[in-house]
Amino acid sequence: MMTVETLLKKRGRPVAFDYDTALQNAMHAFWQHGYEGTSMSTLMAAMDMNKASIYAAYGSKEALFKKAVELYVQGPASFLATALAQPTAVAVVQLMLSQAAQMLTDPSHPVGCLVTQGALACSAESAEIKTLLGGYRQTLEGQLAQRFARAVSERDLVVTADPVILAKLVMTVHQGMAVQAAGGATQAELFNVAAMTTQLISQAYTTVS
Repeated sequence: MMTVETLLKKRGRPVAFDYDTALQNAMHAFWQHGYEGTSMSTLMAAMDMNKASIYAAYGSKEALFKKAVELYVQGPASFLATALAQPTAVAVVQLMLSQAAQMLTDPSHPVGCLVTQGALACSAESAEIKTLLGGYRQTLEGQLAQRFARAVSERDLVVTADPVILAKLVMTVHQGMAVQAAGGATQAELFNVAAMTTQLISQAYTTVS
C-alpha cells in the first residue's frame, strides 16, 4: 500500500516529515495572506516542502486550505463553541467577543481572522472557497440565533428580542473586530468594543437589569 510517507520519501522528503507542523505553518500563511493571496511559493517556504510533496501529503491548494480551516476552527477559534455553551445569552456574547479580542490580536500568530481574511478579494475562480467560508459564518450565526431563541424561551432575554437579528448584530461586531485587528487595532481597543457591546445587549435585551 502506498502511504503518504512513502510518497514523500519517493519525492525526496524525509520520513521525519511532520504533517501537523507543516499544516499549522500553512494555516498561518493562509491566515496572513488570505486564500488567493497565498501563492504556492509562499506555502512551499512556510511548510519547507516542495510543490510535489505538498500535493502528495495534502492534495490541491484548495484541499490544503480546507484542512487549514478545520485546524483553525478546532484550535484558535475553538472558543466560539465554548461561548455557545455558556449558561446565559449575555455570557455567550461576553465570552465570544472578549475571547475574539484576545485571539484576533495574539502576537503568536497572524492578526485577524483566517475565515474573514480568507474570503477577502476571492475571485470567481475561488467561488467554492468563498462558499465554504460563507457557510462557516452562516453556521455560526445560525447557532447563535438558536441559542438566543432558547434564551428568549427561558426568559433570559426579553420576549421582544429577535434572536435572528441579535445573532446578526453579534456576528457583525465579531467580523468588524477581525477587520479592525487586521488593520492594526490593539487588544485593549477590541476588549473595549467587546465590553461595550456586551453591556449594550445586556441593558437592551435582558430581563433583569
